[in-house]
Amino acid sequence: MLALAFPKPNIAGLAWVAPGLLLLAARRGNSFRLGYLAGCAHYLISLSWLLQIPVKFYPILGWIALAAYLALYPAAWAWLCGKARGQQREAQDWIGRAGFALFCAIAWVAMEMIIARMFSGFPWNLLGASQQRLLPLIQIASFTGVYGVSFLAVWFSAALLGAFEASLARPAQRNVWFKELALPILVVAVVYAFGLHRITSVPKAERTLRVALIQPSIPQTMIWNPADSDVRFAELMKLTQAALTNRPDLLIWPEAAVPRMVRDDPATQSAIQQLAASNQVWLIIGSDDFEFRGTNAVYFNSSFLVSPRGEFISTYRKRRLVIFGEYVPLVSWLPFVKYLTPISGGFTAGERPITFELGNLGVKTSVLICFEDVFPHYAREHAGDDVDFLVNITNDGWFGESAAHWQQATSAALRAVENGRPLVRCANNGLSCWVDPFGALHNVYFDDSTDIYRAGYKIVNVPIPSAHPNLRGTFYNRHGDVFGWACVGITTAALALRFGRQFTQRT
Repeated sequence: MLALAFPKPNIAGLAWVAPGLLLLAARRGNSFRLGYLAGCAHYLISLSWLLQIPVKFYPILGWIALAAYLALYPAAWAWLCGKARGQQREAQDWIGRAGFALFCAIAWVAMEMIIARMFSGFPWNLLGASQQRLLPLIQIASFTGVYGVSFLAVWFSAALLGAFEASLARPAQRNVWFKELALPILVVAVVYAFGLHRITSVPKAERTLRVALIQPSIPQTMIWNPADSDVRFAELMKLTQAALTNRPDLLIWPEAAVPRMVRDDPATQSAIQQLAASNQVWLIIGSDDFEFRGTNAVYFNSSFLVSPRGEFISTYRKRRLVIFGEYVPLVSWLPFVKYLTPISGGFTAGERPITFELGNLGVKTSVLICFEDVFPHYAREHAGDDVDFLVNITNDGWFGESAAHWQQATSAALRAVENGRPLVRCANNGLSCWVDPFGALHNVYFDDSTDIYRAGYKIVNVPIPSAHPNLRGTFYNRHGDVFGWACVGITTAALALRFGRQFTQRT
């Protein structure tokens, strides 16, 4: 049920049931093992797109290893909730059950906070992202981040378990279940009303930015083959020339679109400069970059801003790298690890967000590369006070025509809500679109096709929001994960209290 709550098929209602069912299954014991089994099932299904990586043997290893690691978190959550339940066995009244349901939601948020950070973090398919289409509900993310949406779903689910147990204990009492669900239902209703108000109270943007998104749909095997570089670049330029007939203000190429390092290939650099200057258009492009540190060259997954005069104005270097995809961990100490990955080299992480200033257009943006848009705390760092909208350039050609594209896009939608900024996505294949500050996806499909994976281009008009109090300067954007860290603190205190009691009893 957890897996099916996410794209695809994206049955969002299952997220409001699955956590409670896991607690029900684990109430007789073996909570850690049952939680681990559920976690493995969830991640093996929802991350099955990893098997689309076009190399032999490695995808299966990565798929199993990642699922096995991530499953530890729901296992720990089920165990912790089981212990909390054990402490309240004598408190079978409404207050005890309500407190237990709240604690389960708090512990779930703490789990997601750790997932987003531990071992560089992998906050893919956080539970709240499954609710992306319920726009009024997800507006709470402007205060709590995506974690607040997760909290509501788990709280309701655990309360649903309490309602089931209360009905079993007192079958003669009609509507006994309603008392268990009344508080979470009331809070969800208030959150929903707040979301509707937020969406309807913001005035229409006074100006828009005309953006061309180029989607070359380059197969990953072609990207890895240097012999195909000229063909790739020619096709990219052909799509670009067609898009420029619509006279956009800004043109964006996705991650890995440029086959050669633009600063190391004079012909490629000259072609891009002439393209920008002859069409008087701003460009944001994805290309590898390098610099020498001493006698060693280090490489970066980068994005460049090119002005209408053909000048390379700014460079952003990706900060959050994909483990075993862009770097190999511990290779200096464990050299054999490099044989477990198809990559032959590795990138170096960038140091900080960079604001791209489109001078004559009077707008500023900041770029997130690849899966950086699934990290709430990283995206927040890019959405500074002077940033008008966010850009994500990504290459999901690794994963074919799979659910990975939809899963990443739904996560990215929550970043727009959290920071009160539109987010423009330009992908190599699949879900080039833009997201409004309320989390709705626009221009998902091409004008003449519902095939999101094909090559083509899209012309989108992105509203530039004014400094409205309901958008820019959201609580989350200003203060970050206050809610999330509070849940971590409460969960940690509960753990410390439990182990402290056990220590006292033994001594």
